[in-house]
Amino acid sequence: MAKDLKPHIGIFGRMNNGKSSIINKLTGQPMAIVSEQAGTTTDPVKKSIEIFGIGPVVLIDTAGIDDMSELGKQRVEKTYQVLKEIDCAILVIVGEVFGEPEREIIGQFKKHEVPFIIVHNKSEIAELSESHKKAIEAEFCTKVLEFSALKDDAKVLQEALKKAIPESAYKKASLLGGIIKPGDVVVLVTPIDDEAPEGRMILPQVMAIRDVLDHDCICVVLKETALRQYFDSNMPRPALVVTDSQAFKIVNEIVPKDVMLTSFSIVLARLRGDFENYLKGTPALSNLKDGDKILMLESCTHEISCGDIGRVKLPNLIRKFTGKNVEFTYLSGLTPIENIKQYAMAIQCGGCMATRKQLINRTNMAVKNGIPISNYGMAIAYMNGIFERVTGVFSR
Repeated sequence: MAKDLKPHIGIFGRMNNGKSSIINKLTGQPMAIVSEQAGTTTDPVKKSIEIFGIGPVVLIDTAGIDDMSELGKQRVEKTYQVLKEIDCAILVIVGEVFGEPEREIIGQFKKHEVPFIIVHNKSEIAELSESHKKAIEAEFCTKVLEFSALKDDAKVLQEALKKAIPESAYKKASLLGGIIKPGDVVVLVTPIDDEAPEGRMILPQVMAIRDVLDHDCICVVLKETALRQYFDSNMPRPALVVTDSQAFKIVNEIVPKDVMLTSFSIVLARLRGDFENYLKGTPALSNLKDGDKILMLESCTHEISCGDIGRVKLPNLIRKFTGKNVEFTYLSGLTPIENIKQYAMAIQCGGCMATRKQLINRTNMAVKNGIPISNYGMAIAYMNGIFERVTGVFSR
């Protein structure tokens, strides 16, 4: 799943336009099947590569956008679903062929706010006339890149991608930037319960450790059961304590009020999620009524336990806090959201296994329909009466 954290680049075009050849050119390896037979690529296929100047990325090879067979329509539908998770797109055209399928997919690029480049492939076989090229460029306000997967150097395409893909998709961002400074002591509270992975730590905890070290700070990692001992033992006073959201109640009681406190879920939401709308939407928990439906959004699939935060603990906490008989719907991964207007609220997990693009696309549907959104950590903080404390660290 780690590859899902990299920028995603989708490759689109008609059948037999050489999409797979372009992937092989970019990777320098025969990773995609190349065939003269139309429809070789069926379902979207992901491939991890390194692009100089951008870093690790995930290329997604898709089925032809002009496949109108009964099975082909299903393939095209899956191709369109890819648009919700990509950070940049390559549209491959050949010869003078440019029509409704290309205009439709470009319309979808714009709808999903996906930057794109148009690549004219197989130029050694069929050229694109200058007049047609200028007409396409004028219509879509973008340059058409002349490229041959057989003859040209991949650097030409890599440079075009580097200019098109948003820097925010690949530039290293900081979890705790603007909050801590060199020399600070940062305490990370990491409970080891039945949801903790065997023999390792969850990604946000690992990211936080690295971020603390990158800021030249002192990192202290302990379980919640050792936190009181830390403060009672006259240890160096921390500038910040970051905890698992599920331990908010006990940690809030121990950490002095003049020490900043937040959670892994909240700092991750600030980095990747729609943080401002989470802030606005979380207080809607106080307005829930009997019969209201809440949409719980999980970004990964996992085995469900009796201590599951999203499906057990958080729903129980919401019912107890509101005193209302509310209903819950659970969606994992990138499962499409149906009839969003039926929900009174949506609550997104921390999103440690998703990109920012995937998270924003996931919650945007609720935002556009005026439905409040929150995140696991913020919801728990609000219901524990410490919402202002744990989110206020970002406005100091």
